[in-house]
Amino acid sequence: MLTRTVIRFSNFVMKIQIMAVQELEKLFQGKIDEEIKIEPKDWMPEKYRQTLIRQISQHAHSEIVGMLPEGNWITRAPSLKRKAILLAKVQDEAGHGLYLYAATETLGVTREQTINDLHTGKAKYSSIFNYPTLTWADIGAIGWLVDGAAILNQVMLTRTSYGPYARAMVRICREESFHQRQGFEILLVLSKGTKKQKEMCQDAINRWWWPSLMMFGPHDSESTHSDQSMKWKIKRKGNDELRQSFVDMIAEQAKVLGMTLPDNELKWNEDERHYDFGEINWEEFWNVVKGNGPCNKQRLEARNRAWQNGEWVREAAAAYSEKKKTKPPTPKGALAA
Repeated sequence: MLTRTVIRFSNFVMKIQIMAVQELEKLFQGKIDEEIKIEPKDWMPEKYRQTLIRQISQHAHSEIVGMLPEGNWITRAPSLKRKAILLAKVQDEAGHGLYLYAATETLGVTREQTINDLHTGKAKYSSIFNYPTLTWADIGAIGWLVDGAAILNQVMLTRTSYGPYARAMVRICREESFHQRQGFEILLVLSKGTKKQKEMCQDAINRWWWPSLMMFGPHDSESTHSDQSMKWKIKRKGNDELRQSFVDMIAEQAKVLGMTLPDNELKWNEDERHYDFGEINWEEFWNVVKGNGPCNKQRLEARNRAWQNGEWVREAAAAYSEKKKTKPPTPKGALAA
């Protein structure tokens, strides 16, 4: 008899807890629907939190790994002006990673956890950064195409439902917009140069076009997280809609360069008021995502090496922080040691 009573009581408590969670979820979705930002101390479904951790940390990893293909050209840029501009851009990407790692920490995970997931290969980053930068024109193509694709994704994130993520994206988008213009200008100069420079420009566009389209992810019908992310307003637009906007934008800009995009099926559809374009090589996309791209191994090795080489800096910073905690305050008017 006692056992039955305990079981009934346990079931009753469980039902109350389920009802409480359901009520909280209803209130949570209500805030989302009313465009009220979710802040770190607010109640949120665990799946919402985990989705954000995955997305924001992946975004942060992409900014940091994205420094590698461009950093490779800082010492080889064709002029001092170009070196300075590229160096500033790579520094911007480092700052973007910092903002995003900080936003991830507001969800209850440490930066060390997220970085360790990157270094072990558990966490993903944008597949686009697993392609090599073979010529100076590649730096222009990355700015124009890769940053152009990123901006379309990121502008909508300034209105994402999670407050810290949305606020971080405001500054990131401003800087990425400049990066795209800088990349386009590099290609514009090359497109007006010698025959060899024009060929180099076209070759870079040919190699970066399809990987740039892959940046938007698989079709919405095949995307694991899209529907729920749209309901929670983490995302505002689907992968296919964003990809179409990108094609429409770049197809027109390519005319200014006097260059062509490597797609025989690319043509204006008067009825749809959009450009039709060919099918992406999804086999290549998934192969790169799974770690078998041209530079996957090289990128992870570089990040792990940088982390190991920077260990003494982290230790020195931690020691300095501890020293400041124990050091008595400097008397007013005295010179600090």
